Amino acid sequence: MGEAVDKTVEEAAGEWRQARKNGRLAANREIIRCHRRYIVAIRRYPDRRPDHPSFMTHHVALQFAARTDTGLVRPHNEDAVAVSAGHGIVVLADGMGGYNAGEIASGIATAVVVSELERQLSQMDGKVNRAAGGTTSSTASGAASSRRLRQWMIDAVLAANQEILDTAREEPQYSGMGTTLVAALFRHDRIVLAHLGDSRCYRFRQGELQLLTRDHSLLQEQIDAGLVSPEWARYAPNKNLITRALGVAPQVDVEINDYRIEANDVYLLCSDGLSDMLTDAQLAAMLADPHVTLEHLGDRLVAAANGNGGRDNISAVLVRINAAGVAMARDRWPQWKTWLDKVRKVRAVRAIRSIRASDDHE
Repeated sequence: MGEAVDKTVEEAAGEWRQARKNGRLAANREIIRCHRRYIVAIRRYPDRRPDHPSFMTHHVALQFAARTDTGLVRPHNEDAVAVSAGHGIVVLADGMGGYNAGEIASGIATAVVVSELERQLSQMDGKVNRAAGGTTSSTASGAASSRRLRQWMIDAVLAANQEILDTAREEPQYSGMGTTLVAALFRHDRIVLAHLGDSRCYRFRQGELQLLTRDHSLLQEQIDAGLVSPEWARYAPNKNLITRALGVAPQVDVEINDYRIEANDVYLLCSDGLSDMLTDAQLAAMLADPHVTLEHLGDRLVAAANGNGGRDNISAVLVRINAAGVAMARDRWPQWKTWLDKVRKVRAVRAIRSIRASDDHE
């Protein structure tokens, strides 16, 4: 029913445009008729409305586990992790600087990014809820486009960068502090990723491990230029010289990507203290175990990194996609988008009616 009404309105609008071009306004009556038919259809089929409980979009169902460890060599832990399960946000940062400055920088980065994203998402959810007649679901935000989510992620990272700079300026003992960052926002059937430096995000899907981020490091640039082979890169002495970070300059170049998520995906965000200690084959083998819980998997990853030397702080955040959740998100989003498209067309029809009234008056 909805598709038929949609098509009729679109066809009638096209006929009206052609009629107006030809100087005939009688076609307006057909547009008005189609508009009324559409309103009747919505009233007759209330479950097609966006404020109906069966129509609301939801977040995918996610499972989280986060681990951070000092390692066996460093005197203290300068890594920081943060998870906002209700909003689908995970952030990991690897601080750098003298004394406790790196710990301060990474803590600021994770806290500010999570806070800024939560604020934007809560505001959007509130607007959608009010537009949908006051429904209380906080996850009815299908209207958020991938472009908007990417921009919010960039804004959150820039806010974190400014907060680190301001803190370093006000507290001289923190001068020169900075941090890497990798942040992920899971929304509907997408993941939006932001990163700077050599903290990473891996995806394990259907038995295959894929690195979704590209290190911002001098070593990675040498690999890209063909000066260093990936095999030898694991043993390079300059592997931790990064080319992008938060807190080192007023302007930062945030790398943003987004990907479609699938049921049973496992995402691993980690600091170089983990990725430097374990090969991709070792990571894949550990992530492939279908019987291990995420909490146990996090413990195993940290233990394995320490078993291989634990030369740096070790942090990992694991996210598993629930099969039912991703199916719901993917099924509901097209319905929500269809509704939005119809709303736009109804507004267009109202504008046409206004023009027709003006023409008739003339």
